[in-house]
Amino acid sequence: MGADPVQVGLVTSFNRPGGNVTGIASMNVELGAKRVGLLHELLPAARRIGALVNGTSNLPLLEEVKQGASNLGLEVEVYTISNFRDIEIAFADFIRKRVHALIINPGAPLSERRVQLATLSIRHALPMMAPVRENVELGGLMSYGPSLADEFRNAGIYTGRILKGEKPSDLPVMRATKFEFVVNLQTARALDIIVPPTLLARADEVIE
Repeated sequence: MGADPVQVGLVTSFNRPGGNVTGIASMNVELGAKRVGLLHELLPAARRIGALVNGTSNLPLLEEVKQGASNLGLEVEVYTISNFRDIEIAFADFIRKRVHALIINPGAPLSERRVQLATLSIRHALPMMAPVRENVELGGLMSYGPSLADEFRNAGIYTGRILKGEKPSDLPVMRATKFEFVVNLQTARALDIIVPPTLLARADEVIE
């Protein structure tokens, strides 16, 4: 599973899941401040950040984003998405509130509307930091987050072990260890943004 099993209360701890559940922890909560920092490094003049979140499941991550923003003297405008129809309304709200950049938090329906998010980001000139590389491949500006391919591979390994007879309660929750920072230079040019060489040098992949 991509969600943090401890955060959502499915297991008692990473090392001793208990019950009949184990999984893969994406560590997304711990990455909230890092995403804010990368966005600030790209756009040091931006003072107000919009955060798109998916209901109560993103509350721990949202607090991390807010803390990271507060440490940098930034304001955060939050819009909670219930369904895909809310997304365009959220962008209009961010424009009205003079938001300078945008952070997309993980989870449906946001993870299902990546093309729409990228399109609206460019249309409204709102640079977007996303949680996974798939957003950037579809036109988002930047992403920092766990490798979904690595998570799926690890989930497959655990599935195989369980099918061979191991108990989920005996398998520690795997924590994501492979994280990717991806930048889309095509989108940067469309937004008239110059990405600093120091930031590009740290990118795991740059989409030309």
